Amino acid sequence: MTDQWKGSVRAPGFPEGVLWLNGGPFTWSDLRGKVVLLDFWTYG
Repeated sequence: MTDQWKGSVRAPGFPEGVLWLNGGPFTWSDLRGKVVLLDFWTYG
């Protein structure tokens, strides 16, 4: 492990008004201990 990855950084909360496809809205504490898949995409 390199020094740049030491420590911890909290993930930002989910923005309000987001369209959830599988339920929600969720908070990170709701998802603790569960497998979470984040899919990042954009138009370009």
